[in-house]
Amino acid sequence: MNERAAADAYCKLLAAEHYENFIVASPLLRSRVRLDLIRLYAYCRTTDDLGDESGAGARVRLERWRDEVTAFFAGRPAVHPVLIALQETVATYALPERPFVDLIAANIADQSVHSYETWPELFEYCSLSAAPVGRLVLQIFGLTSPAARSLSDDVCIGLQLANHAQDVTRDAALGRTYLLQTDIRAGGTAGAVRALCERGRAMLQSGRALEAMAPQPLRFQLALYRLGGLAICERIEALGYRTDLRRPSISPLHRSGILMQAVLQSLHPSKEQAGAQAVGSHR
Repeated sequence: MNERAAADAYCKLLAAEHYENFIVASPLLRSRVRLDLIRLYAYCRTTDDLGDESGAGARVRLERWRDEVTAFFAGRPAVHPVLIALQETVATYALPERPFVDLIAANIADQSVHSYETWPELFEYCSLSAAPVGRLVLQIFGLTSPAARSLSDDVCIGLQLANHAQDVTRDAALGRTYLLQTDIRAGGTAGAVRALCERGRAMLQSGRALEAMAPQPLRFQLALYRLGGLAICERIEALGYRTDLRRPSISPLHRSGILMQAVLQSLHPSKEQAGAQAVGSHR
């Protein structure tokens, strides 16, 4: 097995071992594009794990990772298997350095910022921690218009809000919360979780307009992201928004249903472009 094949095997292992409520890379995609998305996911997973699982050494490890990523984009030989795997993807699609570094910056912020008072503060954080991923995915599929990027930002941030609402107990164990302090004071924890879900659902709706302008393979993948986020919100609602007591999950059967729903909706995308006009209304 050569170096790149071994690195790709490592990325696939990361994708298989980590629990996610959405499908990272649809099995219906072309094998090469599916591999590109798995490599991208492995980078995001590695960055998040350095921030969440390194304890007191998280900041130092993240800063070293940032230096390694910066050196990688400067043309120095990659050492980490994720970067070795990403070399081909970055070169093929001319992916820029900034989104990769922004993801690291968000995780560095997590080491010192443990709560957010207002929505503009949380939105700024999500613009570093979620939006860059969507922009990279769009570039892989050749969809790079400003309108598409704005809609993608909404979808990615909406999905992250759904995950934050789901992971209240996990985040608390790490000493932080993404529930807005203003919402907690107004309606308690359940009220704050509900507010986060409602905002997430509204932003995920931008996915319909984005899917309508996307090529078929990307349309299906985007539908998976959108429907996965909405499914998380539905499960949270079924628990009375008390994710501080129990973390909801999506069963394999439900995930299969999401897959079928995504197929049907991607074959018959919404033609209503008015949804694009809503961009910015959630911000």
